[in-house]
Formats: sequence, C-alpha cells, structure tokens
Amino acid sequence: MKTSLFKRIAIGLAAVGPGLFLIGYNIGTGSVTTMAKSGAEYGMSLFWALVLSVVFTFVLMVAYGKVTLVTGKTALFNIKSEFKLGWLLALYILIALIIGELLALVGVMGIVAELLQEGIKILTGGKTIQTFWIILAIVPLMYLLLWFGRYKQFEKVLTVFVILMGLSFVFVFFMLKPDYSTIIKGMVPRIPGTPGAFGLIAAMAGTTCSAAVFIIRSTVVAEKGWTIKNLKLEKKDAFVSAAMMLFLSGTIMAVAAGTLHVMGLKLENTVEMIYLFEPIGGKAAALVLILGITGAGLSTIFPIVLIAPWLISDYLGKPRDIRSPMFRWLMFAGLIFAFGSVFLEQRPPALMIFSQAFQACILPAVAIPIFILLNRKNLMNKYVAGWKMNLGVIAVILFSFITTWFAISELI
Repeated sequence: MKTSLFKRIAIGLAAVGPGLFLIGYNIGTGSVTTMAKSGAEYGMSLFWALVLSVVFTFVLMVAYGKVTLVTGKTALFNIKSEFKLGWLLALYILIALIIGELLALVGVMGIVAELLQEGIKILTGGKTIQTFWIILAIVPLMYLLLWFGRYKQFEKVLTVFVILMGLSFVFVFFMLKPDYSTIIKGMVPRIPGTPGAFGLIAAMAGTTCSAAVFIIRSTVVAEKGWTIKNLKLEKKDAFVSAAMMLFLSGTIMAVAAGTLHVMGLKLENTVEMIYLFEPIGGKAAALVLILGITGAGLSTIFPIVLIAPWLISDYLGKPRDIRSPMFRWLMFAGLIFAFGSVFLEQRPPALMIFSQAFQACILPAVAIPIFILLNRKNLMNKYVAGWKMNLGVIAVILFSFITTWFAISELI
C-alpha cells in the first residue's frame, strides 16, 4: 500500500511537471524577501495584492499554454511571426527578460551564499567562509547537472527543491507560533500611505505575476510534449502551480505578520530574517529557514540559467537542444554572473528588488500580445478565447499597467 501511495504521488508530480518547474522558478529568494518584508511592515493587509497576482498568473499561464498547444509553436516565435513588427516586440521581450534574469541571478546567488555562510556560522560556533568560496563550490555542481541533464531530469531536481522549500516554510510557521488572530484580522485589504508601499506592491506583482513565467510556460509545455489533447491537463497543471504559489507565498507573509509585525520589527533583506527569527524560534528555526530559502534560491537558478538559450531558440524557431554547443556556452556564461555579488558594491537584496520592479514593467508587453493571439480565428480556429478568458486577460492588462505605474513612480 505504501509503494502504491508513493507511486501515485510520483505519477501526480510527473503529470504537473511544468507547474512544478514554474513554482521552482517563481518562489525564489526575491519572493521570500518581498513577502516577508510585506508581512513584517504591513501585516496581512497586502495579501489582496498577492491573491490578485496569483489569479492573474493562473490566467496568463493557461493563455500561453493554450496558444502553444493549439499552434505547436512557442511564445516568442508566435509573437515574431504573427505581428507586423513582431520581430521587434519579440526581440525587446527577449533582451529585457535576459537582462532582468541576469540581474536576478546575481542577487539570488549572493543571497544563497550569505545564507549558507550564516548557516555555517551557526553550526560551527562562529567560523566564517567567504561567499566567493561558497559560490565556487555551488556553480560547478550546477553546471555538471546542466551539462549532462535533460528537461525531465531538471523537473525531478526542481521537484526535490520545491518539496524541501515547502516543508521548510510550513515547519518554520509552526515552530515560530505566530499570532493567528493578528494574521486573520490583518487580511482587510488596504493600500498603506507610507513611502515604499507602492514599490512593495509592484515588487509583489513582479515576483509573482512575472513576465518571464509566461514565456517560460510556453517553452516547458512544449518540452513536455503536450498537444491540444492535453488542454484540460494544462489547465489543471496551471491551477496546481498557481495554488502552490499562493500557499507558499502566503505562508511566508503570515509568518512575518504573526511575529515581526506584532513585535514592531521591520525587515530589510533576506539574511536579516535569520537574525530576527532566531531569537523567536531558536537555532533550529533559523537552520530550517536557511534550508528553505536556499532551496528556493537554488530552484530559481536552474530556470534562470536556461532562460537565455531557451528564449534565443524560441525567437529563432530552432530546436531546444540542451546539449548543443550554443546551450552549453550560454549556460556557462550565465553561471559566470553568479559571481557578480562578490565584485559589486550593491547588496544582493537591492539587486533583487530592482530586477522584480523591472519584471513588472515588462508585463504589459507580454499580456497584450497574448490577448490578440487568443482571438485570432485563423490561428486558434475553434479554440479562440471565450468571454471568460478575454475578461481575465483584460483584467491582467489593466493590472499590468497599474503595477508598472507603481514600479516607475517608486523608482523615480
């Protein structure tokens, strides 16, 4: 019976592979920091922004997946070939996403290295290892996995990271024993009038309803080998992915809201979470938190490194051969950026916030084209969007303009 249960779980996880891949990408160190900062400063009052972001993420994941299933082509190639100046729009999306993801990679690896450095201090009683050596130990291992791996292997690795991340955050939630009444009472929606609130809302949208998620969604659906026969499965996969994003992000926000917010403590960066939570939950809670956030960070790095070669193949309409020289050189170049935090004066969390705001600004360029493609009869045939899908995508477009304005006004 135990074997049968594990087999069913494995089959279920395999069926929603693209969703797990996107959870691994979506819930990273930037997402953890943003949700924890929101919970610490404003309690659960910005939970509405997370819910909206997740709902709109689900809508666009289904939309991009559907267009890929019907046409058999990936997102950038469809945009490039279906619009008059589509090549220019697709090129803009490609360049903007690669720049944003490289900045994110610098920030993610820097945060992961600092967290592991802190974990080593706790375990050894104060001994310190420089972040450069920690990154140097991680990068070759990741490159070996990328060198010899295929998409199915990446799914399995990310599944492990996602499960590790999820269990860690749930354990920390119960270990810290947050104030549940504060969490529930704080869910009344509001927009704080304090400086930085708009930027935080934009960052929440950018890290959850990320433009890169939808472009990657198209690619991973194609990598899975799904066709129009898998349309129902594609929707189910998108729902599982979005639901898990809401659960994990909401858990992180609730932990901070029920502890740090109650105590009047603010959070500025990811590593600071360890210093603030350790006195509340002890060393065990700090180590579990380090494990969870490190899992979140490493699960994000795999998709980030794959983005550039995938997008270039998508744009050119060429096969996505992970073992081709182009893929291997681009993945190597991407991982070189992992050392950026060692040489830059800018702190990794600041880079993460900038990259998330940058993502929010790209969202309109991703949301509008898919609305047009979904309603092209000659492209979608009988699978053109119905009124529910159109209403959902229009809402996403409006949301994308609002969050872009929030992001730009905060940056200015």
